[in-house]
Amino acid sequence: MFKPLYPMSKEVSARRRHETRDIVRRIGVVTADRVRLRGHPIAHPLTIFNPAVVIEDEMLVLYARITVGYFKYASAVVELRLNLSDIYGREPPISVADIVVYPSNKFDMWGVEDPRVCEIGGRRLMTYCGRTSHYFSSERNEKVLPVTAAMENKCWEKICVFRLPRGLRPFIVSDKDAFIVKMKALMLFHRLHMTDGSFYLVASPIPESVLTLKSFRTVSLMDTFVAFDAADFESKLGWGTPPVRVGREYLLLLHGVDLDGCYRVFAVLMNENAEVTAVTPEYIMEPREPYEIYGDRPFTVFPCGAATLDDALIISYGAGDSVIGIGEIDLSELMAILDSNRLE
Repeated sequence: MFKPLYPMSKEVSARRRHETRDIVRRIGVVTADRVRLRGHPIAHPLTIFNPAVVIEDEMLVLYARITVGYFKYASAVVELRLNLSDIYGREPPISVADIVVYPSNKFDMWGVEDPRVCEIGGRRLMTYCGRTSHYFSSERNEKVLPVTAAMENKCWEKICVFRLPRGLRPFIVSDKDAFIVKMKALMLFHRLHMTDGSFYLVASPIPESVLTLKSFRTVSLMDTFVAFDAADFESKLGWGTPPVRVGREYLLLLHGVDLDGCYRVFAVLMNENAEVTAVTPEYIMEPREPYEIYGDRPFTVFPCGAATLDDALIISYGAGDSVIGIGEIDLSELMAILDSNRLE
């Protein structure tokens, strides 16, 4: 249905093994009871997880998914600002969070989930999974779609929803794990779940005009291609963190779900053409802490944000679909693994 990006895409999966060399140092956890919601009658969220991250000076800015109740499990996104010094080695203080993006149209009325944040051309963009108006209906298609919001005058404004061409829409159950990437071209990275049960890790070129949209509209995705496939020991893959520039390449974290439902993390490098140039043969992170193993979704580490800080890669992730985890990776160590596993 979708063409592969390039002939080497099959080698990416072939290089990978069902083994883990966990190189992520766990440096902090944020739980819902440490967060107070500003301007909401419910003082604390029920859960807080799957956060994007931006580092501003000495502040860690998290854009995290919250729920305030289990009825329909409808999520919103909060902005939470923490001093970096409060993350390392001790429990963060109780912090105030602002609800910045929440259900408000037919493309996200049942939930705003799993935000990824990037900055392109000086504009901060958030792409999230929107549970559409028929998420709970008998209709099986387009239950979840990628929606992008842009920060305007310190407020988030929804600017577009991404959809495949009309002829393909009846076959799409959901479209998740999405973010916008600016490499040689502007693209949407996303993960499709089709009605035949198949999952596709894909990317689609999008027009540059998306970066300047001021009003909400539908953007049709054309020329979608498969980046690479899951390994034979996995049921599916998903994009994790938007890319971090390292030299002339782009570093991305992804999650792989094994046949028993455990979420683990691996890394790839890409060039300007979105071609994979290196891959970690082993997973670099797996659930090992109690809060990663036990939660609303057991055995889950789900990174949504990454940023460099000195010689480290700071990652923000959801642990067990219940709390926020903050991790640190020695960037030199990770790059050494990738450099020794480059594709020919």
